[in-house]
Amino acid sequence: MVERLGGPVLAVDLPGRGTHPAPLETVTIETAAASVAADVDAAGFDDIVLVGHSLAGCSMPATIGLLGDRVRHAVFIACTVPEDGTSALDTLDPEVQEFARAGLESGAPGVMPPEQARIFFGNDLDDEQFAWCIARMTPEAPKLVTQPVDLAPLRCAMARTWLRPRLDAILAAGKQLRFAKNAGDCEMIDLDAGHMCMISQPAELAAILRRIADRP
Repeated sequence: MVERLGGPVLAVDLPGRGTHPAPLETVTIETAAASVAADVDAAGFDDIVLVGHSLAGCSMPATIGLLGDRVRHAVFIACTVPEDGTSALDTLDPEVQEFARAGLESGAPGVMPPEQARIFFGNDLDDEQFAWCIARMTPEAPKLVTQPVDLAPLRCAMARTWLRPRLDAILAAGKQLRFAKNAGDCEMIDLDAGHMCMISQPAELAAILRRIADRP
């Protein structure tokens, strides 16, 4: 999707991934936010449309707190934005939460088996897109899931948009409305896509983001 955006674009790696290697157990919401802010500083950007997807909803508030008014617009794509003082884990249904908690407590981070990933993440991906996605799946940093969020940085006048994939099999449309309310006063845009909409509909999503970025 990035190559379809045009203009200056920065795709970041959080700590523990890609260009920022780190033990996953050391990664926190604060270190993730600091890493993004450092990458923005290094790129020299002072006017930003900050775009996050899925679990990024937990670290975006802290990132916005560090970047301040350089963030002109925040875009939440099917994000998990828990209630203030609660964690992403707390937002899961009880039976799923119990399963997830057991996995985290085992101390052996893993990735979702392909057959489950196909249901939750690949319901609108073709075989080639799903294979591309599976090849890039990595374990998650546990504290990003279990650490309570601080939504105070979202109490500002910053413009914000929520992109809601209506075919999302892991974040139901109703739950996204709840999370969008936690994110603040969001413009709502619906997409006929699944959770990995940047893979299934890169051109459509890039066009929406470009229109947001082009606003005065």
